[in-house]
Amino acid sequence: MRLRECFGTLVAVCLLIGAASTAMAQPPTAGGYPELQRAIAEQEARLRHLETRRLPAVNDASDFYSVSTNSALENRMAELEQYVHELRQEKDQGKENDTKPTHKWSGRVHYDYWSFPNDSPLINYLDSDPNNAAIPPADFHGFRRLRFGVSGDIGATMNYKIEMDFADPSNLAFKDAYLGWKELPILHTVLLGNQKRPYGLDHLNSSRYNVFMERPFHVEAFNQDARRVGVQSYGLSENQAWNWRYGYFLMDDLAKVGGQYTDNYQSEFAGRLANTIWYDESSGGRGYAHWAVSGSAAFPGGGPDARFTTRPEARTAEKWFDTSQIAGGKRYQLLGLEGVINVGAFQVVGEYQSSRVERTQGFGPDLDFSGYYVQAAYFLTGEHTPWERKSGTIGRVKPFENFFLVDRCLGGKGWGAGAWQIAARYSHSDFTDDDIFGGVGDSMTFGLNWWWTPYSRMQFNYIYGSIAQRAAVGGAPLVPGSTSDDYDIFGTRFMVDF
Repeated sequence: MRLRECFGTLVAVCLLIGAASTAMAQPPTAGGYPELQRAIAEQEARLRHLETRRLPAVNDASDFYSVSTNSALENRMAELEQYVHELRQEKDQGKENDTKPTHKWSGRVHYDYWSFPNDSPLINYLDSDPNNAAIPPADFHGFRRLRFGVSGDIGATMNYKIEMDFADPSNLAFKDAYLGWKELPILHTVLLGNQKRPYGLDHLNSSRYNVFMERPFHVEAFNQDARRVGVQSYGLSENQAWNWRYGYFLMDDLAKVGGQYTDNYQSEFAGRLANTIWYDESSGGRGYAHWAVSGSAAFPGGGPDARFTTRPEARTAEKWFDTSQIAGGKRYQLLGLEGVINVGAFQVVGEYQSSRVERTQGFGPDLDFSGYYVQAAYFLTGEHTPWERKSGTIGRVKPFENFFLVDRCLGGKGWGAGAWQIAARYSHSDFTDDDIFGGVGDSMTFGLNWWWTPYSRMQFNYIYGSIAQRAAVGGAPLVPGSTSDDYDIFGTRFMVDF
C-alpha cells in the first residue's frame, strides 16, 4: 500500500511541475495564474482519489504497479503461511520424539584361558570329582562373558536396560534388566528390576574396567553374582562430591528363572554412601581420592541364602571356599569400607567387609566372617585410571596412543604401544568360625594389562594362594589328613566391548 501511495504522490508531483511549467510559459492575466490554480486543484483531487482507492483497476502505469505489488504481497503471505505450517508440524513431531524411546546397543566379549599346574589332594577334591582326589583341576578355555544388550531413555523422565549373557548357551541368564524413573524429587533416580546390590567396590566396578581378571574372595562371597531383583534409589549431590544408593532386594538369584512363586520372602535392605573427597579438575581427573561405607541387613530366614561361597579369584570349575548352608542362619548384617587414592599413573585401592550371622537359638552361637584386599597399579606408559564421580566407581582407560602395527612407506614397521599397566593385589578372607569351616584364604595376584584401544585389551594374571581350615561342617576333614593346601594359577583374557 505504501508503494502505491508513494507512486501516486510522485505522479501527482510530476504533473504539478509540468502544469506549472506550461502556465509560466504563457503571459499572466489580470486574475493571476488561473491555469496553474486549476492544475493544482485537479492534482489534489487526483491524489485524494489515489489515497482512498482500495482495489484499483489497471488503467494506467500506477494502477498496474499497484496490482503487481498486491500480487507479490499475496505470494509472500502464502509462503509465510506455508513456513508457519511446517514449523507447527516440526513442533508436533518434536513432542512425539520427546516420548519416543531411544536405544543404544552394547556388548562385551571376554575369552579366557586358565591353567592350574598344581596337583594336591585338597585342591583336587575341591575342584574335581569328590570321590577321586587324584584328578587335578582341568585347564579352562572359553567365554567368560558373552553379553549383548540394549538401553535407552523413554522421554526425559524414564529409562530402561536389558542385557543377556550367552557365555553358557544352555543356561542363559539376564544381567542388568530394569526400568526406571529419573529427575524425581528426593529419590533422584529409581530403578526397578535386576541390578547390582550396592556394596563391594570391586563388584560395582564394571568387569570392562577392573584391574584384575577376577574379584577378591570376600567381594564375591558376600555379594555372589552381585545382581538381584529389587527397587533402588540413586542420588548425586550438585557438585558430584557425594553419591548414594539404597534399596530393597530379593535374596534369591532370579537371573536364570525370571521370577519366583513364594509367600516366604528372603529379602534384604542395602545401601552405600560414597564421597570423592578430592578430585583434581586442573589435570582432568588424574588425581583423586575416594571413600565409601556400605552395608546391608539380610533376612534369609534359615534358607539357602544363609551361605557364603566363592572361587579362588580364578575361573575354577567349582567354588573352593564354602560355608555350606548355615543351619539356623535367620539373618545377617554386612558392613563394608572402601578407599581409593590415585596420583597420575599410580593407584592404591583397599576394601574391607565383615558379616555377622545370627542363628536361631539351639543351632549354635552367632558367626563372624570377614575379608579385605589391598592392591596397587601403575601405568608404565603414563595413562591414569579415570574416576566416575556420579557412581563412585572407576572408568574407561584411554591410551595416549592406540596399539597398531603397519608397514611404513619408506620401509620397516611402524607401531603404537597402546597402554601398559602392572598391578599387584593381596587378599585375605576368613569363612571359618565355630563349627563352620568354609576356609581361610590368602592370595597374592600379579597382573599385566595391555590396552590396544579404549575398548579392547589383554589381561594376564599369576596367582599364588593358600587355603586353610577348610573342612566339612563340624570340622571333619574333606580329604584324610588335609585341611590346607597351596596353589598356583595362570590366567589370560582377551576382551572387547562396544
